[in-house]
This record gives sequence, C-alpha cells and structure tokens, in this order.
Amino acid sequence: MSTIISSLGRFAFNNCKKCSKGVLSSQIRLKSKVLNRFYSEGYRAPIRKEPGKGIGPISWKNMIITSTLGAGLMGFMWYVKKEKEEAMAKERQRMLGKTQIGGKFELIDSESKPRSSDEFLGQWMLIYFGFTHCPDICPDELEKMALVIDTLDKNEGTPKIQPVFISVDPTRDSPPVVGKYCKEFSPRLLGLTGSEEQVGKTCKAYRVYFSAGPKDKDSDYIVDHTIIMYLVNPEGQFVDYYGQNKNAHDIASSIKLNMAKFEQLNKGSWF
Repeated sequence: MSTIISSLGRFAFNNCKKCSKGVLSSQIRLKSKVLNRFYSEGYRAPIRKEPGKGIGPISWKNMIITSTLGAGLMGFMWYVKKEKEEAMAKERQRMLGKTQIGGKFELIDSESKPRSSDEFLGQWMLIYFGFTHCPDICPDELEKMALVIDTLDKNEGTPKIQPVFISVDPTRDSPPVVGKYCKEFSPRLLGLTGSEEQVGKTCKAYRVYFSAGPKDKDSDYIVDHTIIMYLVNPEGQFVDYYGQNKNAHDIASSIKLNMAKFEQLNKGSWF
C-alpha cells in the first residue's frame, strides 16, 4: 500500500514540475513578444535615475546671478517708492507754502526804498513781526533770532539766511526808526515797514494777528500781536514756524534740518 502511495506522489510531483515549467515558459515567451514589439515601435525602457541626479548643479555663479537680480529688483522698488514719497512731500510743501501761510509782499526798508518779496527768491528768510516800542517780548525774540543767525553763520556749508523784522505798527515805526532799532540786535537784520495797507496785506498773508491797545495819557500804546518767527525757503514758500517756547539752539537745528530736506527734494535723482 505504501508503495502505491509513493508512486502516486512521484507522479504528481513530476507532473507539477512539468506544469510549472510550461507556465513559466509561456510567461517568458509572452514577455519577450511584448518587449520585442515595444522596441520595434521605438519605445525604450525608462532609465532608473539615482536620487539627486538629473538636476542641474547649483553653482556660485548661479547664486550670484540670482542674488544680483533680486537685489536689483529690490533696489528699483525702493527707488520708485522713494521718488513717490519725495514727490508727495514736495507737493505738500508747495501747497502749504502757497495756500495757507506766506506769499508776496511789498514794503519799505530803513532807507525808504521799496522792497519786494521777489528780491529774496533764491535765499532763506527768517521773519519776525513786531514793533519797536515793545517793552520786552520783541527784544527777547530778536536777540534769540540774532543768536540763531550767528550760529548758522558759523557752520560752513550752511546757506546764508536773511533775518527780517517787519513792523506791525506803521504809524510810529518810520523807516529810520526801524533801521536804528534793528541795528541794536544784528547788522544783518533787515527792518521793513510800510503803509498801513502794505503792512496789513503782509500780516494777512502770514496769518499774523495784531491789534493796537488803548492809549495812555502820553498817547503811548501796546500792540498785541502774534509772537512767531517764520522760516521761508528759497522758493518763497513758508516752511516752518517757531514760537516763544523754542530756544535758539532748537531753532537753528530745525532750520538746518529743513535746509537739508529742501536740498534733498530739489537735487533730483539719488542715482
């Protein structure tokens, strides 16, 4: 019995081997036919690439070119932004000077010569409105102005600024009186006066308030007025103002800053 079982097992095993070989041979023949067809029609098997290969090399040259292009783009964007900001600042300054404070004037100097605001185009001006009979405030402010001018004159490269005193009391402040008064503070201080109409127009242009008080028994009176110094640029436009709370050092520093801004806005492109 065992002999029969053993014979049957060998028979089944041999047939299984033949079957497996037959199936394997069929698969190989099928694959060969498929590959032959692909090759005959121009197909090629894909080449397996190693990881990291097939990508162009990243060299220092490529990095430098990329960085340069990026820096150039950023620089151009910054330049456009800066130009826009400067144009807006210049326009704001122009509108402020022309429509709000300041403007043309025609007055008379200490020698009774007509003086026009157009004569001062091309130079900076620091203007103070007051009157020669002022007991304390005007002298203090004009002494401060004289100190500012002296400070600026000592700085090499700083443009010359013309200090101007304009009287708000044309009735008493004749040209000779104004001239003598200004010499007490600085030889560079220019005194201007004029008719009531001329003075009134100038004060209105600079938004200066003034009003004569009641007269005493000696016909003397005090003029109440705005206590401000006005900074005017070379284009004749109002730039800044300084009240009593500003000392000479603060005013001189502010004027130098405004001069630097004006030069920057009017020198053209940075490049």
